[in-house]
Amino acid sequence: MTYLTKPKFQHPDLPKNALGYTHRDYEGKISTLCAGCGHDSITAAVVEACYELSIEPHRVAKISGIGCSSKTPDYFLGNSHGFNSVHGRMPSVLTGANLANRDLIYLGVSGDGDSASIGLGQFAHCIRRGVNMLYMVENNGVYGLTKGQFSATADRGSKSKRGAVNSDNAIDLAALALQLGASFVARSFSGDKTQLVPLIKAALEHKGAAFIDCISPCVAFNNHAGSTRSFDYVREHNEAVNHLDFITGREEIKVDYEPGSVELVKQHDGSTLALRKLAKDYNVNNRLAAMSYLLERNAAGEVVTGLLYVDPESDDMHAGMNTVAQPLNSLSDKDLCPGSSALDKINAALR
Repeated sequence: MTYLTKPKFQHPDLPKNALGYTHRDYEGKISTLCAGCGHDSITAAVVEACYELSIEPHRVAKISGIGCSSKTPDYFLGNSHGFNSVHGRMPSVLTGANLANRDLIYLGVSGDGDSASIGLGQFAHCIRRGVNMLYMVENNGVYGLTKGQFSATADRGSKSKRGAVNSDNAIDLAALALQLGASFVARSFSGDKTQLVPLIKAALEHKGAAFIDCISPCVAFNNHAGSTRSFDYVREHNEAVNHLDFITGREEIKVDYEPGSVELVKQHDGSTLALRKLAKDYNVNNRLAAMSYLLERNAAGEVVTGLLYVDPESDDMHAGMNTVAQPLNSLSDKDLCPGSSALDKINAALR
């Protein structure tokens, strides 16, 4: 955390979005991460995405765990709700908050150590339950706060800053999210804002479990020759599966695309994700093909980025559990305590 705050003064001519907010209204405190850290680039992308979507900051609940990545929510959306949980427990805290109040926009921020090691079980159950959220992992392949040990996402054969070679197999969180049933799965690179911002916008508008694995180099411990998470390695081995743009579903927006050049993926809430494909045979609606493609390109030493999979008819945890639509803190005593007759019916149904 940081106690350094940015000056509240704003230039009167700063551009404003549809709600009258400027970029400054979506910022947080001054970052204390290392200069050049990829996580700060992700922070800038989140700020840009929320600004372009004209989201009211107070409608966002940002939840994190422990680690360099989990510090970043302090650096964006300073006027939103926030909770910094314990190591690996962000998913369960967010799930509970979501069950209590579905009216907020939930953004879970985690890291490869936080989600792929101590929090792997929490990650799995959060995704399989279809919690309506954007789950973003800021993935650098190391434990940056404890001097650069390999994390569970570090590629087998990659070298540490001190020259040690990783002998363990890597956990591919994007592939795991696909297998667990996430209805929106993407991977991006912190240094590619052109790709990352539309992905974040689409994930925030998506209904259901949206997951983004964002490769984010650690400039202190994992940005050297031999690392597969360095800026140079990712840029040299990046294979983008599609070119992305995002169009919010509003009546006044009209689009006209040439046949075959774009696939329009309808989101559950009516918004549209426009995909300009580099490969004509890549189908974003095929979960099995996406998993196979990830394994194939990983074997070739390539980092696949872009929208890997989206379910155009996705649903979320509330639909499966048939929960009440009203936030729990606004329910009356009568709603919460319907009386003994209702309890008798429940007990009778269980006999």
